[in-house]
This record gives sequence, C-alpha cells and structure tokens, in this order.
Amino acid sequence: MIRAALLALLFLTQAATAQQDGPVIITTPLPPLDGAPQIDVPSLADDGLFDNTGVLLQLNPGGQDGVALDSVPNPRASDITSVTELQAASGTGAILRALDKTLGRPTDVEMEVGQTVLFGRIAIRLLDCRYPVDDPSSDAYAHLQILDTVGVQLFDGWMIASSPALMALEHPRYDVWVLRCSTS
Repeated sequence: MIRAALLALLFLTQAATAQQDGPVIITTPLPPLDGAPQIDVPSLADDGLFDNTGVLLQLNPGGQDGVALDSVPNPRASDITSVTELQAASGTGAILRALDKTLGRPTDVEMEVGQTVLFGRIAIRLLDCRYPVDDPSSDAYAHLQILDTVGVQLFDGWMIASSPALMALEHPRYDVWVLRCSTS
C-alpha cells in the first residue's frame, strides 16, 4: 500500500519535477486509489523533511530521474539517552564445560589463564577471561584457542557464557562452552 502511495506521489509530481531542479514540496493529500483504502501519507514540511521522521525526500535530485532519500540528523536527538559501556575485569581462570558427543558425557574443566588442557582429541587454551565488575556471577567472556591433536586450529575467539551459540566451536564430536570466570 505504501508503495502504491509513493508511486501515486511520483506520478502526481512528475510534471512539476520536469520543469524544476531541486526538491518539490507537496502539501496536498493524495487522492484515494481505486478499490484501495485511504492511506495517510505525511506531507513534506517547508524544509523538505517528513514530519518527525528524519528522512529527506528529494524528487528529481540533481537533474536525475527517480527519488533520493537522504538521512538527516534527528531534531529530537536530545530525547535519546546513550548506553554506558560495561566495565569488565580479568579473572585468573575460567570454568568451561566440554562435551564429547559420541560418549554423551559432559565434563567441567577448570583452567588458569595461559593453561592448555587436552580433552579427548582437542587442546583447549585459555587466553583471557573477563567478567562484569558490578556482578561477577552474571556473565563471562573467555578468549579461547582450540586445536585438534594434529595442530589444525578449530576455534580462536571470544565465547560468551550467556550466549554460547553466538560464537561456538563447530566440531562434529566435541562441544565447548564457558560457564564462568574464576577470580581467585
């Protein structure tokens, strides 16, 4: 429906844009389409902005055919509050859970930063573990390197305890995820 309204808008203003360069400001409502419900399309203000949308619609921009949509600063930007960055501290180690899918047996692995642990046919190395300063038990972020016994790198990145599927080890037999950081 919006597409039909924009096509009607372009059709109605095509004659005006053929004679002008620059934006065309439409202040009249669109006529209803046959068999379609009435669509309320906001009119353009004098400065070429849709009211409260932050989108500039220019018909026939720079003498070209078509419509150009330009992003402009939101005049109500002072209403938006920013999100503060979470302060994190580094732990001395981490507690991971490793699963051998063929045996169906999970194992909790306690590691220190810099330590490498062999689990079946993979080697897990903990490079860093960080946690929120305000609430250490709420989440954990661990930088892990996982290699197979031949030395092929299977994973190198940050795993997040609250979202284990976000960055996961892709392996047909083994699964590894972070439970929490250890602080002592």
